[in-house]
Amino acid sequence: MDRRVFLANIALTAATVATGPMAASVSHPSRTARKPREKPNIIWIVAEDICPDLACYGSRYVKTPNIDRLAAQGVRYNNAFATSPVCSPSRSAFFTGMYQTSIGAYHHRSHMEDGYRLPQGVRLLSDYLRQAGYFTMMMGPKQKTDFNFTPDGPVFDAIDGEQSSAMGAYTHAPVDMKIFEGPAWKAYPGDRPFFAQINFSEAHRTFAKDPHDPIDPDSVYIPPYYPDHPIVRRDWASYLETVQLLDKKVGNLMKEIRDKKLDKNTVIIFFGDHGRAMLRGKQWLYEGGIHVPLIVWWPGRVKAGTVSSDLVSLIDLCPTTMRIAGVDIPGNMQGKVFFGDGATKSKYIFAARDRCDEVDDRIRCVRSKRHKYIRNFYPQRPYTRFSAYKKLQYPVMTLMEVLYDQGKLTPQQAQFMAPTRPVEELYDLKNDPYELNNLAKDPAHEPILLEMRTALDEWICRTKDKAQLPEDAEISKYWDNFFKKRYAEVMKERGLSAKTSNRDYLKWWTDNLELPPDQEDL
Repeated sequence: MDRRVFLANIALTAATVATGPMAASVSHPSRTARKPREKPNIIWIVAEDICPDLACYGSRYVKTPNIDRLAAQGVRYNNAFATSPVCSPSRSAFFTGMYQTSIGAYHHRSHMEDGYRLPQGVRLLSDYLRQAGYFTMMMGPKQKTDFNFTPDGPVFDAIDGEQSSAMGAYTHAPVDMKIFEGPAWKAYPGDRPFFAQINFSEAHRTFAKDPHDPIDPDSVYIPPYYPDHPIVRRDWASYLETVQLLDKKVGNLMKEIRDKKLDKNTVIIFFGDHGRAMLRGKQWLYEGGIHVPLIVWWPGRVKAGTVSSDLVSLIDLCPTTMRIAGVDIPGNMQGKVFFGDGATKSKYIFAARDRCDEVDDRIRCVRSKRHKYIRNFYPQRPYTRFSAYKKLQYPVMTLMEVLYDQGKLTPQQAQFMAPTRPVEELYDLKNDPYELNNLAKDPAHEPILLEMRTALDEWICRTKDKAQLPEDAEISKYWDNFFKKRYAEVMKERGLSAKTSNRDYLKWWTDNLELPPDQEDL
């Protein structure tokens, strides 16, 4: 058998013969629950499409004083990762404490309207918290559950804003919007602790300018997997300015919390739902797609300024929040408690990418503190298959397609635009943080390759990765047609067509990004 075919089928065989139960690696908290009045309020601040591109994480070109203050007063986690590089699988996982691949929620928005239910024994975080006496809220202007399943009932006791998925670009709410003046907070009875999820969509495209703290595109650092081009620099600077607007909203929210005198008994967990909306980021398993910020703020209960290098998966948020609330954690939950008493350290984190929009794929990865192993189940397909979302939203995509055709990319940049992929990728993140030098065929790294290959196979088997089963052809066909139509409609709105050449499209991006007319010349 061809080696590539053999390797691509390793996990399928392992998953097929799996007979063991789902992972149950978390220990139970104390059975002694706190008295209701002693339970802390818990707020999740969920930032969309963001990596640790914050000043407190070492980013030199962005001003984020409010989030930095949270980190200075709390615990900052340097190694936190989403289980998926796109929102709906990631959110399905972190709100249940279960891998999306275990609960059938792995294809992006595969079960929006078909009534698919969670497997028996899997429940939502808000269900557990309600049972423990919490009032649950989804607060803010751009809220969404975005689950790949249909909940059995209302997810929250009170909501405000929009509760839906959003296709394409976002329009963001005003920076100074008062979240604690919305209908959700007005419905809060005040006689019991609350859990609130507050979603900030800022870093989700479309990016917005920060008029008070503009960032000079010429000053920013560009990752070496991008060409050093004005379009890349402007797009990157716009992303960072949008992160600054997010920070301003976090600052306003913290003022509201203080004004409501909630800061003495409230835990705040700030994190990103997955990585940044950039090429090699969102919808890929590189660091740009799954590495996220994570900060826990709890005055009087954490040592201010603590920095942790522990590996944390976002599925750990659910059991950790339950532990904070004094709720027993079921034995079948796959997430682990990462904070406080009984915290469990992980040797690896795992992540998966499956169909995103109209692009069918299956990729898995395992990451330790130093290494990452990626397995591509469809190596005959390119990294950059046509995606209406990315083609409409990522100017760097079209730029790199043009430069690749002209032979003007560096070898490391060009490998991401190649027509095929390797079956296996292995990276030494200490020496190669941008994941450019694939060591999978390096004899010197064969021991670590075998170790991580085995770890992934065992995870696929243990968690019963359901992606070995084909998706309903009608679902895939629906999304193919949906995005084909959407692409044509949006391009027409831009004065272009679905058949517009990359060179002409690049000229449109130059105008849209307000670059000088000669900047599209390559």
